[in-house]
Amino acid sequence: MPLSRRALVSTLPAAGLAAMALPLRARAAGGPAAAGEATGAAHTRLIDNTVAVFAGTRETNARPEVRAKLASIAATARSRLTAMDRAGQGELFQGLALGTSDPNLVASFQYLYEIALATRTPDGGTPSGLHGDTGVQRRVIDGLIWLHEHYYGDQSKGYYGNWFTWEIGISTHVSKTLALLADELAAYRPDLTATYVASMDAYLRNGKNGDVDLDSRFHTGANLADITTNRILQGAVLGDDARITKALADQLTILATIDPYDLRHGVTDGFYADGSFIQHASVAYTGSYGKGLLTRAVQTVKMLVGTGYTTDDQLVRVVQGWVVDGFAPLIFEGWLMEIVKGRGVSRPATGYADAAEVVEAVVGLSAHATGADATALKGYVAYLRHTSKATLDPSVFVSPVSIAAYADILADSSIPASDLGPAERHVAFNAMDRTVHRRPGYAFALARSSSRISRYEYMSGENLMPWFQGDGAHHLYLSGQDQTQAFGIDYLTTVPPQRLAGVTAPVETRRTVPELYGTLWYDNPERGFTSSSEAQNTYVYFPRSTHPFSGGAALGPYGVAGLVQSDDVAYAAKQAGGLPEDFMVYRNADATKSWFLFDDEIVVLAAGVGDAAGRAVTTTLDTRIAAPSDALTLTGRLRGGAPWSGTGTASLAWLRYANATRAASVGYVFLDGPPPTVTLDTVTRSRRAVRLTNPDFPVTKQLFAVTVDRAAGAPHTSMAYALVPNATERQLGGYARRPLAVLANTTRLQAIAHRGLRITALNAFAPGTHRAGRLSVRGPGSVILRETQDGGVAVAVSDPTTERGMVSVVIRGRRMRAVAADDGVRVGRVPGGIRIVVTTRHAYGRSFTATLR
Repeated sequence: MPLSRRALVSTLPAAGLAAMALPLRARAAGGPAAAGEATGAAHTRLIDNTVAVFAGTRETNARPEVRAKLASIAATARSRLTAMDRAGQGELFQGLALGTSDPNLVASFQYLYEIALATRTPDGGTPSGLHGDTGVQRRVIDGLIWLHEHYYGDQSKGYYGNWFTWEIGISTHVSKTLALLADELAAYRPDLTATYVASMDAYLRNGKNGDVDLDSRFHTGANLADITTNRILQGAVLGDDARITKALADQLTILATIDPYDLRHGVTDGFYADGSFIQHASVAYTGSYGKGLLTRAVQTVKMLVGTGYTTDDQLVRVVQGWVVDGFAPLIFEGWLMEIVKGRGVSRPATGYADAAEVVEAVVGLSAHATGADATALKGYVAYLRHTSKATLDPSVFVSPVSIAAYADILADSSIPASDLGPAERHVAFNAMDRTVHRRPGYAFALARSSSRISRYEYMSGENLMPWFQGDGAHHLYLSGQDQTQAFGIDYLTTVPPQRLAGVTAPVETRRTVPELYGTLWYDNPERGFTSSSEAQNTYVYFPRSTHPFSGGAALGPYGVAGLVQSDDVAYAAKQAGGLPEDFMVYRNADATKSWFLFDDEIVVLAAGVGDAAGRAVTTTLDTRIAAPSDALTLTGRLRGGAPWSGTGTASLAWLRYANATRAASVGYVFLDGPPPTVTLDTVTRSRRAVRLTNPDFPVTKQLFAVTVDRAAGAPHTSMAYALVPNATERQLGGYARRPLAVLANTTRLQAIAHRGLRITALNAFAPGTHRAGRLSVRGPGSVILRETQDGGVAVAVSDPTTERGMVSVVIRGRRMRAVAADDGVRVGRVPGGIRIVVTTRHAYGRSFTATLR
């Protein structure tokens, strides 16, 4: 098993990371001449490594597995050359009018890069006619010159549209193109490289003096990795050793684990000790920006091989930890979960395609790991291939070298296919308000929000209807299924936003940002609202909730999570008079919820469900989609024992949804609360409804939902139910024997007992003393207790608010002593039981455990 990032936290302080990058010139033996020769050789090696990453080598490109990739590179380049031939006035490429469109400008630079790439890609056994073609290379260089003279070189006319275009997007394509064509540039236009680098520096406007500014909110996380990778390449093509070492030192700051109590440069973007990844200050983002950072970090490793710019393998070990703790729990049978994709959740690319990017990074990383670590990483690649329900096409990999290495891994019978974690696990990503609960037959992914983490992310016309995605929305993935048929873009398209699985929402019509304001953002510069201003981020793009309670406790493979649903900061600010009159805000519904995650079931308690404003409210226990032709059956039992089937509202004891076509089923056990309503409709919507640039592609699905609906003005209510993945009717009937007992379900305390597992778990939400079963806890907290076969107990405690200095728990019963306890846990006797006092200060919601006998 690879070394966990948790084990690296203490060994890799920020100062240690910075020391990993040392000026090569200072290490060169001999005098100034020797140092210069060593530096020049390092720059050449860095460029050669970079070309190999993107273009492959003669050896790899001769492999039959790589032919499809080579054909794709050549076909793309020929298509771009044709578009260049047909360009009209104000275009470098046909269809990309320049002058006001920054997407067209960045695409023009991308096309030049794609042509240049083909000229540096060794042909293997199928000549493309482009490799080594200096005439084509000079066309690319001429294109760079033309773009610079007309649309890029004048900084007073540039920097319109999105800041990312100018500081990252264009620079990424240009920097790689300069590296690919370094020799021909030296022969044909030796001045152009320095000219472009000077312009790229000038466009780094959120930086400082044409360089990275680690105090800038724009230069963090994956964005910082992109910028610094570009600057490393720029240093190599310029022969500027200082630029390389500075850029590498800046990039290495990303590797330091984020400590929310000791922020460096005020940055919250990056990986946390529990495996969470945050970008944009408060967005759970492993599945988009996180995988981008992973890719850049692995590419940096490859680019620096043999250059002497890193001192040891610590960079590899840290990135390996990201894979183990941050990515592997979020990939189920080859599908990267939606709960960590931000606005990217509205893109047509599937979770399988997202996971492919992670696979390529792991393939590359495995080549630089050693011993058991390398074996584990390669085994994980094989595991994902064997368990995925979609065949991974390696031609989507960026690097031809990765394709050859991937084929080698799959062909090596000595590598055992193995996940990087146990099949039964509960992963609490409390730093980003996400929970993943996995069993061999299913995975349950839960998205929450808080005063620390955003409810959703909308931006740039993406994820147009996001309002409830962080309000306890869940995805229940069933094993053996093609997840594109159950989730992904078609789920988001066909499921109404207020009917997302797990959500309590008001019944009302909401309008998207473009519908409200006629633009992709709220434009009011006089009040601080511009396209990328902090006000825009805070109140439009990714608003946080206003309540601190979101989190839970984990005890081995079991867990509890809780959420106090609240309004977002935009609504609160508008009520306080802090936002313009024409700024639209939406009030949330009320609910306090807990999820208790066991083996066969996920039990959900909800209390205080309703609306203080008197609106109708719907709580969606679950929503599932199916193809129009799938054979669905809905069967159940009423509380009185009579059989039931079909749709409608009824006092159900249990319900079973079954898709015979997919051999999939989910059961619902109704423990308490108002009668649920079961619906099954056929819905057709366009994918463009959730993202403006999606194709106007109509999606038709059967839409199943089980809800509890409350009429306008109805009093607040509570409910308790269980989701039972892969349930049979016989299994559901067994819940009549009451293996699950609701001990409390109020806005102050929610608790459940699972008699079969001998588990008692609770969430306490308010001050005061709270009692459930053998447990009592003072103030807010999460607790799980499991009685062991030898008469002892194992207990886990956390502070989901992250605001308490300690949490005190009493376990009533006979005297016991601690046989194991985490640091920060004190155990003592009290009349009638044992008191556990946990120091939760600066724990950021993590669980503390103890075993008593």
